[in-house]
Parts: sequence; C-alpha cells; structure tokens
Amino acid sequence: MDENFIFPQVSQINSATEALDYLSRKLLEADLVEKSFPQAIKDRELIFPTGLQFEGYGVAIPHTDSQHVKQTQIALMTLEKPVVFTQMASSDQEVSVQIVIMLAIKEAHSQVEMLQKLMTLLQDKELVNDILSCRADQKQKIRQLLSQNTIF
Repeated sequence: MDENFIFPQVSQINSATEALDYLSRKLLEADLVEKSFPQAIKDRELIFPTGLQFEGYGVAIPHTDSQHVKQTQIALMTLEKPVVFTQMASSDQEVSVQIVIMLAIKEAHSQVEMLQKLMTLLQDKELVNDILSCRADQKQKIRQLLSQNTIF
C-alpha cells in the first residue's frame, strides 16, 4: 500500500457514492485503473454491496473485476463523518461506514485472498480504532499500523 493512497479523516463526503467517486478518481488520476473503473465500482456496489458491520464500526471494501485495473493498488480512506453503505449479502440492511478500503486488483485470483486477509485484519478492534484515530497528517502512521500485519 502506497501512502499516496491513504486518506485519513476525509471531510465533505456525504454518501457512499461520493466515497466511491473520491477513491476511484484518485486511482484513475494515478493511471492505475481503466477509465471504466469508477463506473464499474459503482455498478458492482449496487449488485453486490460491500458494507460490513463489525463490533463498534462499519467498513466497506468496494472492488470490481480485474479487467478495469491496470496495476494493483489498495486505497484506504477514513471518514470524518460516517456514510451509509448497504450491508454485504443484503439489500435491505444498512451499515454506517467510517473506513473505505477500495481494491484495485489486477490478478483476479488475488482478490479473494486479499478479501480474506482484510477480514482478519478488520476484526482487530484495537487496530481499527488506532487507524480511525489518526489525523489527516498521519498517513505514515496508518501505513505502519497496516504493515505490522503483513498484509500490505
């Protein structure tokens, strides 16, 4: 994970769509994804929601097919104010999300493995609370917290 794709305490995000647009635009501007990526992320979110409710916090892990990705990258954003995502495997339950981890995975087979690793990491309540407490100028601290878990 590149620090350039860590965005702590982002304000002015008022919906899941705005969160998806923000992160996918950052990946597009870095030429890591195809022009089709932002719409593909939103389309997939409608069909297969990515909101996850953990004890005390909500997370979303939006992703899409590898054909929309030029180079693998993970983008992470914490939100100043939570936004509502639809719960994974549900169309009628909502999750108040404060962490969005967008996956742009070039190798299709790596996506499932990454999702499994993220699920393990996100169950660590102390780690997640440490990430959520980081200020906007603490990208490096978030990177260090994540690298301690050998996923990134």
